[in-house]
Amino acid sequence: MALFVVQHKHDPATCPARDKTMGPQLLQIIAGAPQAGVTIQAEAIVDGGHELNMIVEAADAQSVRRFMAPFAQMGTVSVRGASLCERVVERGSC
Repeated sequence: MALFVVQHKHDPATCPARDKTMGPQLLQIIAGAPQAGVTIQAEAIVDGGHELNMIVEAADAQSVRRFMAPFAQMGTVSVRGASLCERVVERGSC
């Protein structure tokens, strides 16, 4: 399993949390991460920032992008490969 930092941003005017249908659907998508082959290690939304950040594990970046596809319909999604600090020190470079 590879480690990824995922970020989703959307416009305040189209915030899915405001939509009584879409908000619960997004929670269901997040809850279904294991079925998509994605393990969410941590997730947080910046208060007032309309920005979801997650640390996830998956077989590859494409699996994460497929999982995040519903979020991409509402804004931007960034999927970046990442490493734990221990691994970075082992290899001697970020």
